[in-house]
Amino acid sequence: MGQARRRTHAPTDTTPAAETATPEQQFLRLMSHEMRTPLNGVIGMLGLLSRTRLDGAQRAYAEAAQKSAEHLLGLVNDLLDYARLEAGSLEFDPAPVDLEELARGVTELLSPRAHDKGLEIVWSVAADAPDVIADEGRLRQVLFNLAGNAVKFTERGGVRLTVERAGGETARPRLAFIIDDTGPGVPIEARERIFNEFGHADASDAARHDGAGLGLAVVRRLAQAMDGAVTVTDRPDGPGARFRFEAAFPVAETAGRSRPLEGLAVAVRTPDPFVRQAAAAQIEASGGKVARQAGVTLIDHAAAEEGCLLPPPSQGQGVILLKPDERALIDRYRAAGFHGYLIKPLRRASLAERVAAASARRTGQAVAPTRGADDDRVTPVAFRGVRVLLVEDNPVGALLARTLLRREGCVVQTAADGHEALQTLKNARFDVVFMDMRMPRMDGPAATRALRARGDHTPVVALTANAFAEDRQACLEAGMNDHLTKPLEADALRAALARWTNAANRAKLAAQ
Repeated sequence: MGQARRRTHAPTDTTPAAETATPEQQFLRLMSHEMRTPLNGVIGMLGLLSRTRLDGAQRAYAEAAQKSAEHLLGLVNDLLDYARLEAGSLEFDPAPVDLEELARGVTELLSPRAHDKGLEIVWSVAADAPDVIADEGRLRQVLFNLAGNAVKFTERGGVRLTVERAGGETARPRLAFIIDDTGPGVPIEARERIFNEFGHADASDAARHDGAGLGLAVVRRLAQAMDGAVTVTDRPDGPGARFRFEAAFPVAETAGRSRPLEGLAVAVRTPDPFVRQAAAAQIEASGGKVARQAGVTLIDHAAAEEGCLLPPPSQGQGVILLKPDERALIDRYRAAGFHGYLIKPLRRASLAERVAAASARRTGQAVAPTRGADDDRVTPVAFRGVRVLLVEDNPVGALLARTLLRREGCVVQTAADGHEALQTLKNARFDVVFMDMRMPRMDGPAATRALRARGDHTPVVALTANAFAEDRQACLEAGMNDHLTKPLEADALRAALARWTNAANRAKLAAQ
């Protein structure tokens, strides 16, 4: 009956991209939705199951099933991407791209996977690499595939993503997106084969790493579509591989990046060379310089013995570097004399802010209040009483989202489609709306356009299977404020709630 219901109520797509889509594009878009929806439900429900009381064997079974489902979803993604490239239906949507936001987003998305393996993952953007005009979704796909591949094949050490200028004209610079890893490297005889369909460096790779070999083939075709090239070599400063995607892009006219550390010296102490290189690059991009001794020292907790804390520097101020799951150490390090903390992978803006504040404290200068003093990856947030309208036609997806939202303390009301959502929003106020992109009768973009047309500015966050870049663009064009990809994860949901709910203006229920 479920299949008959889906055929009867096929998702309505009224976006401009859908109106001009070829039959092949429409088929791929429909298949993307139909295949991802049940897979997202399986992954989400297994995630909920793993948080319940299970014995050791049950937990192992649930985690194995979840990993298998995630692998299948990745395979579906690669197959659909490759099919679109083969059909010649690839579309680009050029717009200004913030290179730092792009690099940061890719590494932070991969950081849980890397940290679970005991790896470091870092990023940096060179000061002379300007923001450019490009299709951000396609660039993200290339970097995510390359960096994800590096995490997959690296067992110890880390992965580093850097963006550098590689020549070109002022108006059209060439950029090099470089991913270094400390894995086994790629033999010379396999460096061409791994970019072919179902190609692997070794015949056992597919079995050992659950890969079909399509990810890098998609990367090469995307690189060629952007008039660029992707190559792999040995890492020049140690064991491992270096993947390099290089292409020219029109420069974006932006104000340029701030340099709040101009003239300041910062010391970095870490046992990991990638963390040291990325921190140094971010310090220099902020106008500072790296020195052996300085008034502010960044100290990596990774150098501490298990169960122990590192001492603060004997002179000047210390800032401790922690992974997100080491948040419990923040207060202990502050009590030990550290000025503050930074979460890995480091964010340049946070690093510059923390170093500037520590330097000002050391010299006795007045410190102006700054926005976002605490990292949102570890800051505990409470959403008790926040009113949420959840618009989702799939019962499994609705159950998953509703459960995660209620765990955050939200008061959740549901609607099955856009028409029901509009009627509900006429009768009640909500702090935020989480709305599925594709639903019967009226989809998410159509409902949001109707909502905005009647003057309602309630924040709307799209729930999307992340099938195509144009889907994400359609969210913004329809008046949506943000989008989350399925299957929903607690951290991403929590971050969206923090972004789009304001404690001073929440439509909370009256206290009982």
